[in-house]
Amino acid sequence: MLYYYLLVSAIIFTVGSYGIITQRSGIKILMCIELLLNSANLNLVAFSSYNGNASGQVFAAFSIAIAAAEAAIGFAILVALFRVRDTINLDNIDILRW
Repeated sequence: MLYYYLLVSAIIFTVGSYGIITQRSGIKILMCIELLLNSANLNLVAFSSYNGNASGQVFAAFSIAIAAAEAAIGFAILVALFRVRDTINLDNIDILRW
């Protein structure tokens, strides 16, 4: 049964990695990063359940909290950049360069 969870996690991780490589929109890239984090959380919970302890589930809960903060900060940065440049296309944004 662990195999199926790992297979789903690998598929989610692959979709997230492909999205990060191919997308240019900031919101889509943040969503793909969330997919990567969710696949790692799925692995943590699956191995925790397989081993019979709750440590993986605790780490997954902390990871979800950190991912929520990361998403909020990322969206705030994208909104601020949209107000300045009127685009969220990351190819057109060079405001953070020296």
